Amino acid sequence: MPRTLDPVAHAVRRDAFLDVAQRLIQVKGYEQMSIQDVLDELDASRGAFYHYFDSKGTLLEAVIGRMVEDVTGALGPLLADPDLAAAEKFRRMFANIASWKSERRELMLEVVRTWTSDDNAIVREKYRHRVVATITPIFAAIIRQGVTEGSFEVTSPDHTARVLISLLLGAQEHATDLYLARQAGRAPFELVEGALLAYPDAFERILGAPAGSLRWYDRAMLEEWFG
Repeated sequence: MPRTLDPVAHAVRRDAFLDVAQRLIQVKGYEQMSIQDVLDELDASRGAFYHYFDSKGTLLEAVIGRMVEDVTGALGPLLADPDLAAAEKFRRMFANIASWKSERRELMLEVVRTWTSDDNAIVREKYRHRVVATITPIFAAIIRQGVTEGSFEVTSPDHTARVLISLLLGAQEHATDLYLARQAGRAPFELVEGALLAYPDAFERILGAPAGSLRWYDRAMLEEWFG
C-alpha cells in the first residue's frame, strides 16, 4: 500500500530544516555551514535531508525563498488599506522591507557575502524569478490605483510593473556591489548615496510621479548599511 504523505507534517519538518539553516548561516556563514551541521542540530539523517532538498544550494534557495514570502506576506494589510494613496503604499512598502532587513542585519549581510559566488549563480537566477512572480502583481495593483487617482501616468500598469521589478532587482544587485566595494575601501559614501538615490528617481520618471514622491532611501538608512 503506498505511503500517504501528511502535508502538514511535511511542511513542519521542512520548516525545521530551514529554521536551523537560517540560524547557522547567520552565526557561522553559508560557506562554513555544512549539511552535517544541519543534520546534527536536528538529529536527522542524511536521507531525511535529501527527502526535502537536493543539495546545500537548494537549501539556500529555500531559505531565501521563504524570506521573500515572509516579507511580502507581511505587506498584506498595508496593500489592502483603502485610505492609503498609491505613492504612500510604495513608500511604506519599501520602508517596511528595509525595516525587515534591518531586524535581520547579520543574516542579510551574510547573504550578501554569499550572493556573488559563482557557485550560487543558479540560486540567484531562481531568486530573480521568484521576486518577479511575487512582486509584479503587487506593483501592478498599486500602479493601477495610482492611475485611477491621477498620481501616476502610465498606459499599461502590468507592463510597467514588470519594468519596475527589473529596475528593483538591478538596484539590489548594484547595492550589493557597492556594499562589497565599500567594505574594500573602494567606494566613498557619496558615490553610494548618488548611485542608489538614482533608482527612486527613475521610478518617479517612469510612473510620471512628482519628484521626491517615491523616495525610499534616505541618508540615515544608507549610513546604517554603508556608513
